[in-house]
Amino acid sequence: MTLARRTFLQLSAGAAALGAASRPACAESYPARPVRIIVPYAPGGGTDLLAHLFGLWLSARLGQQFVVINRPGAGSNIATDMVVKSPPDGYTLLAFDAAAAINATLYDNLDFVFVRDIAPIALMVRTPMIMAVNPTVPAKTVPEFIAYAKANPGKINMGSGGNGTTPHVCGELFNMMAGVKLMHVPYRGSGPARTDLLAGNLQVMFDPVPQSIGFVKSAQLRALAVTTAERSDVLPEVPTIAESVPGYAADTWYGMGAPKDTPAAIVNKLNREVNAGLGDPTIKARMAELSGTIIAGSPADFAKLIADETEKWGKVVKFSGAKAG
Repeated sequence: MTLARRTFLQLSAGAAALGAASRPACAESYPARPVRIIVPYAPGGGTDLLAHLFGLWLSARLGQQFVVINRPGAGSNIATDMVVKSPPDGYTLLAFDAAAAINATLYDNLDFVFVRDIAPIALMVRTPMIMAVNPTVPAKTVPEFIAYAKANPGKINMGSGGNGTTPHVCGELFNMMAGVKLMHVPYRGSGPARTDLLAGNLQVMFDPVPQSIGFVKSAQLRALAVTTAERSDVLPEVPTIAESVPGYAADTWYGMGAPKDTPAAIVNKLNREVNAGLGDPTIKARMAELSGTIIAGSPADFAKLIADETEKWGKVVKFSGAKAG
């Protein structure tokens, strides 16, 4: 996702002061030198923003610099491979999102198995998406949209930022569960897709809340539903897809991991510190700006989420026939 530079600077500025008062007088054995946080995307997206936010928090709490390094490419697989091949000593970490679970099925012949080769540290936040349509679409509710789609098979174009992206598979999950066939149109990024949705060249898009809420509030787009199991606090009047398609639930999420075999003591220490950040009022306020839901938990909790999401999206990818490209 691409966030406004002003929002990024506000988040970073707020995070710079976090945890300073609670820095330990003498650092424990870990970390004894700077730590790298590898981000699989270019600067400015949600994963990058959260890596900077928590990197600053961890730096203040643990007395060493947590330095963010961007390694975009291959749908996040270049960065993941880099971390998988790094020493399991806690000095190379991975900031990642839901693409990690999708890629397991989307890509053939990966050199790693994410659920085996990355040790989950902590889930940071989950963010809903909006099922948004161009106002020229006659449907004003999800049931009306389903009826409209069934009456116009193969004629409704659904945009996304590329094959296998979270918005894409959210739409394919809708196809699978609602019994419709939206025609996927992949773009090189969600920005160009959103532009075509606004122009009426696309009819529908599953778009993260922070990117689309402004267009919804200005009536340039119509929000039919949010994708999460529960309604969003920032759009409480917008129903969930599940209210019309029982069992539908999807979102994007962000977390942190390390190479497998990283000592449990290091993983648990980082987990405690990230969870402490999630409980900090300033970080909570920043997360609210992203319309995110904070869910603190253990490394085992995060491992279960990743495994469940990998299985879920694997079924959707196979159903849709999507391939990386």
